[in-house]
Amino acid sequence: MNKSAKIYVAGHQGMVGSAICRELIRQGYTNLIIRSHEQLDLTRQDEVERFFAEERPEYVFLAAAKVGGIAGNMAAMADFMYENMMIEMNVIRSAWQNGCRKLEFLGSSCIYPRLAPQPIREDSLLTGALEQTNEAYALAKISGLKYCEYLNRQQGAEFISVMPCNLYGPNDNYHPENSHVIPGMLRRFHEAKEAGAEHVTCWGDGSPLREFLYVDDLASLCVLLMKEYSGSETVNAGSGREISIRELAELVAKTVGFDGEIRWDTSRPNGTPRKVLDCAKAESMGWRCRTDLEDGLRLAYADFLKGARREGGV
Repeated sequence: MNKSAKIYVAGHQGMVGSAICRELIRQGYTNLIIRSHEQLDLTRQDEVERFFAEERPEYVFLAAAKVGGIAGNMAAMADFMYENMMIEMNVIRSAWQNGCRKLEFLGSSCIYPRLAPQPIREDSLLTGALEQTNEAYALAKISGLKYCEYLNRQQGAEFISVMPCNLYGPNDNYHPENSHVIPGMLRRFHEAKEAGAEHVTCWGDGSPLREFLYVDDLASLCVLLMKEYSGSETVNAGSGREISIRELAELVAKTVGFDGEIRWDTSRPNGTPRKVLDCAKAESMGWRCRTDLEDGLRLAYADFLKGARREGGV
């Protein structure tokens, strides 16, 4: 990518999109195109087609999405499928129709089967049943990456995809019901500390194993892939460190300074029992996760205390 290339970052106000913008600016890219949801509704085909016809970006990072944790996904499955499908299809098709040189689609590790062999390789896609609690979101993301693959095959496009593990970091969504696990815990433990509560209750039994990636580390990979990777198979992005949800809760409590009891509501779902990604492909290109979880949590908590997106919805 030339430093003056016209680059559109879809979803620049979200956690991933804002991190990609920071990384592009850090590397000296000067011609970024951004639009707020109020300026451009990506679920509206007419608006998206008009935008691409007028702006004709050379490169597109598709980080816009409707996202949420287990509760949000289970409560609004139809909304998660519809909105994400509309965003993806509108942006990907308009990019191709208007001569976009390269598009990068951002997905999620939830695309992989619930009981996929661990660590999960990219070729595990569509080899088994999905986790039901986020099936609608996963199906939408699978459709987006497959549409990129089909355009590459049928039309000679160069559209790539990256699938990160659980993300956290600056500009996250700290909504009390619709957030992901780390921002949700940060808020819950912080509010318990402020209220002088004796305990905090978390979902499930704490046994599931997860890996977490600081969003700025993902952004560095996204820019690297846009510059150097060409291929239809998705690329995994993970930290390589597994931690149980129980251990995570204890670490978040320590970060926040909450010293009360942590209780577990086993009537609530655990989600996928284990999910860690094989990132050999990304690492073969020289990429590594640079931020360990303890440091990342401190940075994320500092962001939470600023109040950014603290009351934001999905």
